[in-house]
Amino acid sequence: MAILSYIIWNGSPEIFTIGRFPLRWYGLLFALAFLITQQILYYIYKKEGKPERDVDTLTIYMVIATIIGARMGHVLFYQPELIWENPLSIFLPFTLHPFEFTGLQGLASHGAAIGILFALWLYSRKKKPGQAYFQVVDRIVILVALAGALIRLGNYFNSEIIGLPTEKAWGVVFVNRFTDAITSPRYDPNGVIESVAYHRNDSLPKGQNGRVPMNIYIFFKKGTSPTQADDFSDRTARHILANTLYEYFDATGTNTVTNTVSLPDGTLATRIVTFGIVRHPAQLYESFACVILFLLLLWIWSRYKENLPQGRLLGIFLIWCFGLRFLFEYLKEPQEAFENDMFLNMGQVLSIPLVVAGIGILWWSFRKKEAAPSSARKNEMQNS
Repeated sequence: MAILSYIIWNGSPEIFTIGRFPLRWYGLLFALAFLITQQILYYIYKKEGKPERDVDTLTIYMVIATIIGARMGHVLFYQPELIWENPLSIFLPFTLHPFEFTGLQGLASHGAAIGILFALWLYSRKKKPGQAYFQVVDRIVILVALAGALIRLGNYFNSEIIGLPTEKAWGVVFVNRFTDAITSPRYDPNGVIESVAYHRNDSLPKGQNGRVPMNIYIFFKKGTSPTQADDFSDRTARHILANTLYEYFDATGTNTVTNTVSLPDGTLATRIVTFGIVRHPAQLYESFACVILFLLLLWIWSRYKENLPQGRLLGIFLIWCFGLRFLFEYLKEPQEAFENDMFLNMGQVLSIPLVVAGIGILWWSFRKKEAAPSSARKNEMQNS
């Protein structure tokens, strides 16, 4: 199928920066996930007649469990070498040499799931009325589904967890990594770049496996000399495209041509002709799937409320969330190099036991519900 259209994604992962501390869309969406879901949990507890103050306690459990579980999950499953090579980096949200605020780089949803399930087990030991383990977890997974949708949207803003090359019309060329790199102090220490723009190049034929011709325009600030502009484009820009962003651009060999022109206002601009790689927006696939799951779980809860069979929503959540995660992994690039030689990647390996657990919990939930009327009839016969 020929590429009819595609999206050029140049959204910045940062909203604004205060000094050396950027506010990123991922961090904002991560925080909003807790704020929004807390309000939904208030609503659920109010409808079921449970103490709303317990929501505040549960929120603390959830925040701590999610951050620790997701981070440790990433380290244990994907980067265990950090434990002995750089243990401080596991929970430090910045690098020291040079100092840079980075946030927690690397969070794993499987680790978050394990952390949340364990934290809720600790919470349920308080034995509050109507808040046994499965009763609590069944309500929390409604919120986790919505949180997952927001976090995957944050991954999209970061241009991370990218999909495989595709020729589908809804594929995405992630170009914002080039914008961030070429305007960073590392590559532009003198601040000569004014802006960067991207356009389709319809005059050239498309390449194979999602390669599409593109024009990248680098606009320089006034006072930049033609020599500076040419040198910047020929060396710096080509180096970034070919050597550091090869997952996003195919800029090797003769695929990249540059030329610098003078604009009417006296400034300079360079046009770089190269090939972008159209990829599956795998982050959006997962985000949309989480939205559907959230609506489904909320609808099921609304039918039963406090009479919801224990384990019902948890079972559905595990099967849906990690079953689809297993399938979506076939559309995604491996996250770590060691996965290249695996028959199933790490995300799929970790999803299998959670899906199996979901099937078992759902089976138990239906069996328990069926057994309840039989037990009631048996008690009636004994009392008569």
